[in-house]
Amino acid sequence: MKSGKKIIIIGSAHPLRGGGISTFNERLAQAFMERGDETVIFSFRLQYPSIFFPGKTQWTTEPPPEGLDIRARINSVNPFNWIRTGREISRLRPDLVIIRFWLPFLGPCLGVLARIIKRNRITRIITIADNIIPHERKLFDQFLTAFYVKSSDGFVFMSRSVMQDLDRFDRNKPRRYCPHPLYDVYGTCFNRQTACEMLGIDQKYHYLLFFGFIREYKGLDILLHALGNKRLKSLPVRLLLAGEYYTDPEPYEQIIEQHQIGDRILKFTQFIPNSEVGTYFCAADLVVQPYKSATQSGVTQVAYYFDKPMIITNVGGLAEMVPDRKAGYVVDPDPDKVAEAIEDFFVNKREKEFVPFVREAKKKYSWENMLLSITELEKEIENRKDPGS
Repeated sequence: MKSGKKIIIIGSAHPLRGGGISTFNERLAQAFMERGDETVIFSFRLQYPSIFFPGKTQWTTEPPPEGLDIRARINSVNPFNWIRTGREISRLRPDLVIIRFWLPFLGPCLGVLARIIKRNRITRIITIADNIIPHERKLFDQFLTAFYVKSSDGFVFMSRSVMQDLDRFDRNKPRRYCPHPLYDVYGTCFNRQTACEMLGIDQKYHYLLFFGFIREYKGLDILLHALGNKRLKSLPVRLLLAGEYYTDPEPYEQIIEQHQIGDRILKFTQFIPNSEVGTYFCAADLVVQPYKSATQSGVTQVAYYFDKPMIITNVGGLAEMVPDRKAGYVVDPDPDKVAEAIEDFFVNKREKEFVPFVREAKKKYSWENMLLSITELEKEIENRKDPGS
């Protein structure tokens, strides 16, 4: 059913395996469609040149999500493509275009698209910004981000710290904060025994889970040093390391060798397709995100969905999402502090008090709240364009 709203989302989607960003965009499109909006995703046919891509492949072999109109059009490094695609979207005359912005590298491409689309004098541009200041900084980041920021009519942020970063580039454009909604697309929860059997792991152990692309800022080294702490050696605890390396694995292997903890780590260091994500979370007792820097994390919202307590570090916007000693632990990005939290969780059997809080807290992370934030922001943009309305 079509409604009065025509919405286009610009960002990665199937068949790109963009991890949480692709999954988010597809779930957002689904939410708009459930509301009755006509929704299309314009994705990339080339997102990153191979020379800049740290993983093995940018493509998934999973089937496409049902019922979504995904059009792979955008070439991130071809200005002629930007003009052609921008004109195509502009001619569709959407009421609203939502652009996902997470990396300055994409600033020229997305900024040109936004400027061309707005020439139809109908479409409003709202950005959902994962980052304004990137985790891994490059020379021209500030210039590229500034170019993009000027093209957007308003911004939605899933972290208050990222929203504050926008002030470096603009203090006047309307903005909203809305916490990252739950990732509820990975199937239903099932029992731990079944999950352990599916992974081929021994259910007599307790399992920590480090999940997602492995990058330097995510602090796997901190967790490995924590696992080597003497206070944990007597505990029947193992680490599920689940995710593809997007950085050199050798430094991490050296830490494992240094602490002689290789027998306490189960490595699943390949890309984890959506169909398998739930298995890792259902097998885990505690999800650990020992980030050195962060904005928000989709892993947090997967953990909430599967009722898993967490250890997160007090960086960026992570602490906004996980109340300390209620849904888990908020600690400094320090191996001793992480080890102390792990010990406390298992020795004092905190699962019984943390899990009920997790189940209650996750109710506020709804897709309806995200749609409401976007709608309110859209109205503010319209009122600023037409002060008499």
